[in-house]
Amino acid sequence: WCFISKHWIDPALIMSKGTVVLAYSGGLDTSCILAWLKEEGYDVITYLANIGQDEDFESARKKAETLGATKVFIEDLRAEFVQDFIWPAVQANAVYEDRYLLGTAIARPCIAQRQVEIARQEGAQFVSHGATGKGNDQIRFELTCYALYPEVQVIAPWRIPKFYNRFRGRTDLMEYAQKHGIPVPVTPRAPWSMDANLMHISYESGILENPKCHAPGDLYLMTKNPEDSPNARDLLEIEFKKGVPIKVTNMNEGKSVDSPLDIFSYLNEIGGKHGVGRIDIVENRFIGMKSRGIYETPGGTILLQAHLDIETFTMDKEVRKIKQGLGVKFSELVYNGFWYSPECDFVRQCIAKSQENVEGKVQLSVFKGQVYILGRESPKSLYNEELVSMDVQGDYDPCDASGFIRVNAVRLREHHRLQGFFNTKQ
Repeated sequence: WCFISKHWIDPALIMSKGTVVLAYSGGLDTSCILAWLKEEGYDVITYLANIGQDEDFESARKKAETLGATKVFIEDLRAEFVQDFIWPAVQANAVYEDRYLLGTAIARPCIAQRQVEIARQEGAQFVSHGATGKGNDQIRFELTCYALYPEVQVIAPWRIPKFYNRFRGRTDLMEYAQKHGIPVPVTPRAPWSMDANLMHISYESGILENPKCHAPGDLYLMTKNPEDSPNARDLLEIEFKKGVPIKVTNMNEGKSVDSPLDIFSYLNEIGGKHGVGRIDIVENRFIGMKSRGIYETPGGTILLQAHLDIETFTMDKEVRKIKQGLGVKFSELVYNGFWYSPECDFVRQCIAKSQENVEGKVQLSVFKGQVYILGRESPKSLYNEELVSMDVQGDYDPCDASGFIRVNAVRLREHHRLQGFFNTKQ
């Protein structure tokens, strides 16, 4: 404390560069970033988002307070995450590059949206995160922040030379932590990094960077090995309205759940028990490199299969063709961090429009890593049993097929005639 202009003033307040809201996990990296930001002269507010990860939030709160955070926000966003982010992905059948169900990519705008709300509420000029300079998350966080709070400034330590030249690896972080009284992990670190939320767990880096290296059996935390899963199936009925699930019933047990959070949590439980939703892929990052990722998405995988089925049952053929393309575009936009872009907003609205008649019930079984569709019913079905029957003529004139055959036969004959002509010339 010092005496200035007849008042006692804390020098830290005089030298403060401003207030920063840090997306904080309580782990080694963001704890070191918290201490470093204070060292650099910022007042730090920490923010932890509960999106379904297995986390000791109170322990993280105490750690942040001990390290000098001026305020600590712990926000339960699980219901919002399901309703506002996972459900639109279900409607879209969102899958990036044919396999990745976007669990991390969907979570980032949910987290960053609340971070920005806190920054505005607290009058903070800065936000900060612990995402690396090689990954997609830095883009997802920052594009959300700039979209929702254009005046904000982002502090990304892993892109600041002063920071990354000082901390070249985990050893440097550990030394800094010990020097600044930051509690360090006492259990051995897994030889890979992990990101968990309600939708999935992802694993990458470390020994997994060698794409030939098989994942160790003890890596998976959300799903059982299908070989060790129960020998009896779970029979489920999932009811949809406007393309989102509104009720799940376990036909074996008679148990039903009907709130968005309960539905998704229960499907995770059933899918995890049977080893559903494991993938090991190499994907293309937005920043221009390929990366290897291993993912567990049990509930999301069950919903994808069920939604695809009820959608085909109730949606016009030509509308579905267009909607499939929109789903691919939506997946790319979300993966690349453009959730709050005008183009993604437009695509989401188009997809929502396509889902107006996607309602009904799908019966399926979950067993040994697989989801098996068993049947479906809908008051808005476009399936005409009498029309399609091989035993009943109905209103369909078989001669109608002749036109389709003739038009396509001409096209195919001409194609192959010319192909043979060109091959002869060669």
